[in-house]
Amino acid sequence: MPLYYKETFFSGDTLLHPELPGGSYGVAGNDVPYTVRGDDVVTGMLLCSFIIGVVVSSLLRADMAQQLKSIFYTTRADSQETPGGIMPYFLALQTCLLLAVTCFLYVVSYQQATFLLNAPYQMVAIFFCVFIGYFLLKLLVCDIVNNVFFTSKKNRQWNRGLLFITALEGFALFPVVMLQVYVGLSMQTMTYCLVFILIIAKILTFYKCWLIFFRQMSGFLQIILYLCALEIVPVLSLLGFLVTIVDGLKVIF
Repeated sequence: MPLYYKETFFSGDTLLHPELPGGSYGVAGNDVPYTVRGDDVVTGMLLCSFIIGVVVSSLLRADMAQQLKSIFYTTRADSQETPGGIMPYFLALQTCLLLAVTCFLYVVSYQQATFLLNAPYQMVAIFFCVFIGYFLLKLLVCDIVNNVFFTSKKNRQWNRGLLFITALEGFALFPVVMLQVYVGLSMQTMTYCLVFILIIAKILTFYKCWLIFFRQMSGFLQIILYLCALEIVPVLSLLGFLVTIVDGLKVIF
């Protein structure tokens, strides 16, 4: 540009420094509040969960239909090795991810506190690892106990049934989580749905356990001890561990 376009009335003043920034115009506004529906990472997690459910369900469609028929009775097919290799475990991972997102939504809604994490989805990752550890530890303990007291055939039946019931939990949780995140389902209604799903899953687990291990036994006390040691106590321990994690991540002023 020509020099006279750049010259002003204060061009000869030593206090004039046009190369320095002079600030911005307007008034600073408030930051946009965080919403789960606007979080790309949470959306990616839900999308991955949907893809896992669709792909694995299509690959194991025949086996899942057989498992659905055998929830209330055992068949010879239940004593076979689990078909699909590691594919049923991907459905268990889907359930762990949805449970982690559910816990995250609950904490965001009810825990009005500041946390030590830099990003909200880091809490989802922590919950996800906790649920994976819970299910792996439960499978390991059940496998050790059942191999001691029961036959390998019954142990295989139980592992198949437990994985299938865990997969059903994930399928039931997915629409509830989607409604809460993108439609605005109230957290109270979501909590009721979550409790209902978990209660139904535990009832199916208790019945499947009785059907496989204790149907031909009359020891009522033995059944209660088994269910308390491997079903009720682990759930209560998991809830206490999650509460401890949330309290440990809070910033105390």
